[in-house]
Amino acid sequence: MKRWLGKAETTLGNHSDRLNAINIFPVADGDTGTNLYLTVRAAAAAFVDTSVFDEPVNDVGAVLATAGRAAMEQARGNSGTLFAVFLCAVAEPLKGHTRLSAPLLATALNRAQLRAWSALSEPVPGTMLSVLEAAARAAGECDTAHHRDDSNQALGLALDAAVNAALEAVVRTEDQLAPLHAAHVVDAGGVGMLLILDCLRSAVLGEELQGELLDGLHGYDLQDPHIHAGMPDDDGVEVMCTINLSPLAAATLRQRLDELGDSVIMSQVGSASPVGGAAAQDDDDDADDDGDAAEISYRWRVHVHVPDAEPAVAVIRSLGDPTDISVSQLSMPRDPGLPAGQHGHES
Repeated sequence: MKRWLGKAETTLGNHSDRLNAINIFPVADGDTGTNLYLTVRAAAAAFVDTSVFDEPVNDVGAVLATAGRAAMEQARGNSGTLFAVFLCAVAEPLKGHTRLSAPLLATALNRAQLRAWSALSEPVPGTMLSVLEAAARAAGECDTAHHRDDSNQALGLALDAAVNAALEAVVRTEDQLAPLHAAHVVDAGGVGMLLILDCLRSAVLGEELQGELLDGLHGYDLQDPHIHAGMPDDDGVEVMCTINLSPLAAATLRQRLDELGDSVIMSQVGSASPVGGAAAQDDDDDADDDGDAAEISYRWRVHVHVPDAEPAVAVIRSLGDPTDISVSQLSMPRDPGLPAGQHGHES
């Protein structure tokens, strides 16, 4: 799993400029490649500090959960946030297992695609979501066809099926979204997810990445122009933060952010925790179940595109105490000091 994330970091770094070049949905801001790379880098960096584990861990789920939390806390943009959601979700069914198998892969990918679709207020086909859904379906069908065989051979077949289905889904994105069809390109986030899945296949099977995988994808030749550069600028901003909220407060925040903007993504980070000091009352038989019970709080990563940051930040603060608030322009002047398409997206 560590080898997978390291390989994905390198691969997305190598491909970030071309991913930026075709990034025109949901906003033509040319930073999908950069955002995915930086988020995957955060996940891979979770293991640089060996103190993250008190002792050596031979647990696939625990390793990926640690990486997922790091990715979620430092997620960048729509694509990075969805990757973090994907990684956290994949970790859940793998907890306690020392190796990956075809049945576990199918379960993990299915959990991830369901979680990714539900994280968005308005999920749209023809994006990373469709690519992940196709990969999960193919892995599940392969697993079923081989009667849930947990051998390494079956795992290889399931990984191949997932990557091949992801590639077919990427090709379809061009005709699923009108802006992509008009520009004659495939979805940048979808290509990024395809690369991540091929890195998983490569790391698990000990094989090389499939260099020909992206051949023929529209807009992906090196000589193709940066499509996003010719698109109208978006005057809005991207607001991101982390905040502890009860499920009811989280639902309220999602609804109010939906009213203010779009591209709303909210996903849980880590497990639930009690609020109000009521944990000490768990063993108190005389505690009032209604009045003294702890309100359960979850840590959420929040992402939204809005015309103006101030109302969105005010709504967020009205419901809790956010941390790591970042406000970034969706369209900024290109910095000549950066490679084409990497125009700076820091808060």
